[in-house]
Amino acid sequence: MTKDPENRKMPISRRDLLALGASTAGVVSLSSLSTLIGTRRAMAAGVDKINLCSWGGAYQMSQIEAYQKPFTAKTKIDFNNIEKSGNGPALLTAQEQSGNVSWDIVDLVQADANRLYEQGLLQEIVWDKDLDNAPDGKPASEDFTAGSLGSGAAGETSGGYVSTISYNTMFGYNKKAFKGDMPTSVKDVWDLEKFPGKRALQKIPAGNLEWALYVDGVEKDKIYEELAKPEGVDRAFKKLDELKPHAVWWSEGAQPPQMLAQGDAVIASAYNGRIFNAIAADDQPFGFIWDGGIYEWDGWTIPASLPKDRLQAAMDFLRFSTSTKSLVEQARYIAYSPARKSSFAEMGDLTYYKNDKIKMMPYMPTSPEHLKHSIAKSASFWSNYGPQLSQRFSSWLAS
Repeated sequence: MTKDPENRKMPISRRDLLALGASTAGVVSLSSLSTLIGTRRAMAAGVDKINLCSWGGAYQMSQIEAYQKPFTAKTKIDFNNIEKSGNGPALLTAQEQSGNVSWDIVDLVQADANRLYEQGLLQEIVWDKDLDNAPDGKPASEDFTAGSLGSGAAGETSGGYVSTISYNTMFGYNKKAFKGDMPTSVKDVWDLEKFPGKRALQKIPAGNLEWALYVDGVEKDKIYEELAKPEGVDRAFKKLDELKPHAVWWSEGAQPPQMLAQGDAVIASAYNGRIFNAIAADDQPFGFIWDGGIYEWDGWTIPASLPKDRLQAAMDFLRFSTSTKSLVEQARYIAYSPARKSSFAEMGDLTYYKNDKIKMMPYMPTSPEHLKHSIAKSASFWSNYGPQLSQRFSSWLAS
């Protein structure tokens, strides 16, 4: 099979159409057809491996099972999995500046992706051209949940970022650490008399400052308005002072469940998928505090300076992995909400891949039940204020 170098057209055979479930008359959905064309292009591009950078752990495993293995089966393109997204922005910037970009597709949170795209370090992605439609034909720009593409601003038609999932940074606890009542709110995290013990907190300002203001009485929809003011920042750090003597700090997503299991902390901020995995896969006696969970988007970016063959393979994987079907499949492996409305609609009674008695919907952070208790993280706020608040946070830790 050959590729037209000018028009990038790939011939589609009768066998291909039948494989997609079409009749001999050639009836096939446009989204399925575009996915097939993409995988055929990747096969012809001469790329045999995609260097994919993500977060490791149960999350990267879910990407391998839901996205990578099916893509490899279709295209014969394999993956080199790198677990460096925690330092992804700095490392990707260094690669671009050196002119030696080794990563092909990178999983990042939305705020970091926005900064890199504004600096010209990420490939532009046009939503309704580069991503599949929903099964009912609705274009990607309408099928992805509002705020999950690009910077999240209304009216965008392209950008450097495509969400795959939404996740919560929230509090979990070890049930064995307490007798009687269990913590149920962020206020309980600050209640050291009723719930004594160490608190494991992520070593960044994001999350900690929002929770401090929330506990101090700021309404959820007013938190970023308050945090944008110098006196609001002072107020947040003053409230955070109360936890500082009782805090232990974590930097990697795998640490909070370990800290809870080992007794290094009795309550820990953590990614909801990590706590779910500890409960469902490792049978840990952990509980969730859904109140005040901060949900945000996480997904794909593509470096700006890739050569054409690697860029084509990365873009084809982007299309494949963000399809409605792929995002539903990922939800079998980890409790993160799919970014597409059509994927959420198809979840139904989807169960955990290791235990068909565990339904996934109750653990999805953007389910209607949990959304009413959650805080929507502002990517634009952290894009604008992140560097200065990180500096302030570092100084506070050192004081």
